[in-house]
Amino acid sequence: MAATALRHALRAGSAPLSPVTADALKNLLAADMAEVDRVLRTSLDSDVVLVRQVAEYIIAGGGKRLRPALLLLSARACGYTGRDHYTLAAVVEMIHTATLLHDDVVDESKLRRGHATANATFGNSASVLVGDFLYSRAFQLMVGLGSVQILEILSNATNVIAEGEVLQLMNAGNPALDEQAYLEVIQRKTAKLFEAAAQLGAVVAGAGPEREASLARYGCHLGTAFQLVDDMLDYSGDLAAIGKNLGDDLAEGKMTLPLIRAIAVGSPEDAAVVRNAITGGRLTEFAPVVAVLDRTGALGYTRVRARRESEAAAHCVADLPTSPHRESLLELASFAASRSY
Repeated sequence: MAATALRHALRAGSAPLSPVTADALKNLLAADMAEVDRVLRTSLDSDVVLVRQVAEYIIAGGGKRLRPALLLLSARACGYTGRDHYTLAAVVEMIHTATLLHDDVVDESKLRRGHATANATFGNSASVLVGDFLYSRAFQLMVGLGSVQILEILSNATNVIAEGEVLQLMNAGNPALDEQAYLEVIQRKTAKLFEAAAQLGAVVAGAGPEREASLARYGCHLGTAFQLVDDMLDYSGDLAAIGKNLGDDLAEGKMTLPLIRAIAVGSPEDAAVVRNAITGGRLTEFAPVVAVLDRTGALGYTRVRARRESEAAAHCVADLPTSPHRESLLELASFAASRSY
């Protein structure tokens, strides 16, 4: 059964996840995610009014909740039947949300998930400080679980994520960034929390070191695939679907894989268009840059790289015991690379 599911997942890498599958995944986790939301609301309550306001604004904003869902799926796929995974899933979402609050301030973003960002609504100072509150509350919850291993995994993850953000900042406006250096950035700033979430599902289930390692690898490949597609959609997505302005990465001077690939394989003139946009033109050069990406096949190349990561992720969980949760992990790997939002 595992081999059949894996072959299905790999074949599905070239086609979008069907609405039925997406609904099935949502239904499978509906009760669990409702409990995670309850933990979030309870944990983020504060007698400081502004903290409550910003926290509720963020929770109500929704989002895919991919990282907590990944932790829940991982724990259930390893046979877990307890309740600590709800707290851990809420912790992971708090850490992720804190990084978004800080990112939006650094990037001066005004739109996320189709809504005004918290910094656009409440100001930069409130966003930074509430982000700090989310980090500290997340670690309070971790301490309450009484596991040194959990603390070690998440403290390491938050440190690596911070380093990734600094690396990205250092490379803003740098057209010389190559593919390997780019992958290091996204594996630190994005994939690391996916890795931690998947690993923690195995940890809370007591699945053992080998299973922890394979799920950690799954999370890393999955997170990398998601970020690759995000970077592609910044030049080809639909605003209503992706919930953010197209060209945001270019406006911020971010060298992502589509641009790196275009410079590597394009003509000298094509490379010059991209370099000029990154070093100064930014959004005024958006249309010419998109034309270069089309000519060089850079967006297609990025999608192929995402599919490779998706396939690698599927291999990591193919030998899990057969269950709806294992099947959902395989489907999620396929969706990561085929999605259009």
